[in-house]
Amino acid sequence: MDSSLVYAGIAVAVILVLVIAAVAVRRRGGSGRPVESGPAPAGVVAAADLTELLEPTESPSPTAPQMGLLEVEVPDPAAGRLHRLRARLARSNNAIGHGLFALLSRDSIDAATWDEIEETLLLADLGVGPTNEIIERLRTTLKVEGGSRSPDDVREALRAALLSLVDPNLDRELITLAAGRPAVLMIVGVNGTGKTTTTGKLARLLVAEGRSVVLGAADTFRAAAADQLQTWGDRVGATVVRGPESGDPAAVAFDAVSAGVRSGADTVVIDTAGRLHTKAGLMDELDKVKRVIEKQSAVDEVLLVLDATTGQNGLVQARVFAESVNVTGIVLTKLDGTARGGIVIAVQRELGVPVKLVGLGEGPDDLAPFDPVEFVDALVAN
Repeated sequence: MDSSLVYAGIAVAVILVLVIAAVAVRRRGGSGRPVESGPAPAGVVAAADLTELLEPTESPSPTAPQMGLLEVEVPDPAAGRLHRLRARLARSNNAIGHGLFALLSRDSIDAATWDEIEETLLLADLGVGPTNEIIERLRTTLKVEGGSRSPDDVREALRAALLSLVDPNLDRELITLAAGRPAVLMIVGVNGTGKTTTTGKLARLLVAEGRSVVLGAADTFRAAAADQLQTWGDRVGATVVRGPESGDPAAVAFDAVSAGVRSGADTVVIDTAGRLHTKAGLMDELDKVKRVIEKQSAVDEVLLVLDATTGQNGLVQARVFAESVNVTGIVLTKLDGTARGGIVIAVQRELGVPVKLVGLGEGPDDLAPFDPVEFVDALVAN
């Protein structure tokens, strides 16, 4: 009896093993309905996708950005930028250089010629005072006494006269380093002069010089300004501090300087909202931004961005900004277009403030430190 129970138990066990094996074979062989896999949970990469990523079928392009990594650009070196753009600058300012050269190269220079020279200078946005100065200097240098004047003599006389007005002795150094804290630069100007673009290009210029940079998106009134500045910063690895749309620009500026102090950055550049120079309230707000920054750090540079194509109208804007904040330098944008080069001289004479940077194109590295000798040489080039 006992032995029969043992045999029965063994038989049942064998049958169960056979049944389990049969079911396994059916599933493996695909005779049953396959189990459908659901979508992977969010944030999880499916194994097949992971294999494809790890073993791509073709080599990626060497210029293609790597997945998950932002490709940081390397800006052009700051040294020599203006020289590389010299031909473009020369083409945009023919009125001063080529126009005057043609007039001064005439066989005889009479009263009518001097009137044409005066008109040429005024049309080049030089202003009345500088125009009278350059004419007097040229009259003295090129005395008409029956002697012949070679083209080289004329060109050198014109070069010397222009260079004296541009004033190469002005201190054009841009303060981008300070002892024990970041150097702080504010970018100011009216609407449409290209302040945010200039801020982004300035960040590239600073990175090219080996500076670590924090950008403050204090233009909280223009919806796209912060995003635009973020793009510029991301391209060169600069930190961007931004606030809510329509938020307090002074608070954003304060936070940007704080971030620069905490991170040990070399330079903090604050982009401010464009404002009409005729609106006292807006100008007062700009002064507030500066005062709030100064609660934790000095403001080393206040750079006024002027559109060079506005000519003498830009001088009116410059005067008002200079009265509201202590402007330390001028940035002239769009000097490569229809701008007349005399604005460089006029704005310096008006404010007693040097042109420190010029924009000579639409490229990301077309912002250059202003070099008066290169500028004048471009004007009088053959």
